[in-house]
Amino acid sequence: MSHFSFVNRLRAWLPLLPILALLLGSYWLNLQVKPIEPSTGAQRHDVDFVVYGLNSTALNTEGQPRFTLITEKMWHYPDDDTTHMQNPLLTSFFKDQPPTRINAQSGMLSSKGEEIQLHEDVNIFRPGKPPAQAQHFNTEYLRVLPDDGWADTNFPVLMFDRYNTINAVGMELNNEARTVKLLKQVRSVHENTD
Repeated sequence: MSHFSFVNRLRAWLPLLPILALLLGSYWLNLQVKPIEPSTGAQRHDVDFVVYGLNSTALNTEGQPRFTLITEKMWHYPDDDTTHMQNPLLTSFFKDQPPTRINAQSGMLSSKGEEIQLHEDVNIFRPGKPPAQAQHFNTEYLRVLPDDGWADTNFPVLMFDRYNTINAVGMELNNEARTVKLLKQVRSVHENTD
């Protein structure tokens, strides 16, 4: 094969080299880019409904009010099935006892409604049946199981009544049994004002 025929063949293939390079580059780029999957809307964190001025009552098996939930605004996210509340007020009713009221600046209701998480300036008022004193509690977070009459937190808690001021970290509140268990770092001040 002569040198002249090799050069002629190279000249014949030379216009095809840029096209071949373009094809190889396109193939490589196609391997690097993944197609975008179409959105079904389920991945988005969008509100699907909003309720203003909610006032709901749950009844016990005897048809008596078990608890009421009042909130200024409630909205739901379908992707994680959470319901959020603005300024919720939960009132729990018990046989032969005054109702317990819990309010907060915000809250979240679980998907089946069995658990309520309250956040920011949570206040609990548990009236006393004489001769017991009314009790007040303040914390920044509270988990409430309204069907069980139970509430707990692992946040700092301020508890006070007519004579006592108690600070602690963590609390278990059983409204059915009318008990309070303060978990740790409990400090108390007692003042007899009579």
